[in-house]
Amino acid sequence: MNRICVFCGSSRGSHPSYQEAARELARVLVQQQLDLIYGGGGIGLMGILADTVLSLGGRVYGVITDALMAREVAHLQLTELAVVSTMHERKARMSSLADGYIALPGGFGTFEELFEVITWAQLGLHSRPIGLLNVRGYFSPLLDLIDHGVREGFIQASHRQLIMASQEPAELVHSLGNYVPHADVNKWVD
Repeated sequence: MNRICVFCGSSRGSHPSYQEAARELARVLVQQQLDLIYGGGGIGLMGILADTVLSLGGRVYGVITDALMAREVAHLQLTELAVVSTMHERKARMSSLADGYIALPGGFGTFEELFEVITWAQLGLHSRPIGLLNVRGYFSPLLDLIDHGVREGFIQASHRQLIMASQEPAELVHSLGNYVPHADVNKWVD
């Protein structure tokens, strides 16, 4: 693994521990010599994450749309910033650069990006590891909902195993690095 794509909020969140988690994840990425791929923003957790990686000498590759660039939310000090036309192109480009994915707390955009890569894995379009940095139990209700989907027969148990979660950045990155795809994951229909 060389590059991790991180999905996270363009807001800082309501508790300082979200910001500290972004900084700690940045430290772990740099220590493990992993490049950061992300949405190219300079605000919220996105900005904190990118700024910390850069301040520690790491490499950061951002992908942003023309529309967001025009709103002046782009981080202009990155190792490389790609500007694309649509959100679909943004997600496809970020994914094409990534060897694995991590979601930090965030809003609708973070959820949407996360579920897209989970769905792609379920369909066999990629076999990269996917992790949730479960700061303050932020993703616990989401994991409960997914487990409910398994119990109710809408999500296969093997697909639930596509998602790793930890409260500790170093533990999560380690788990992603040791991920071995399950052989039956690509079977998504009965």
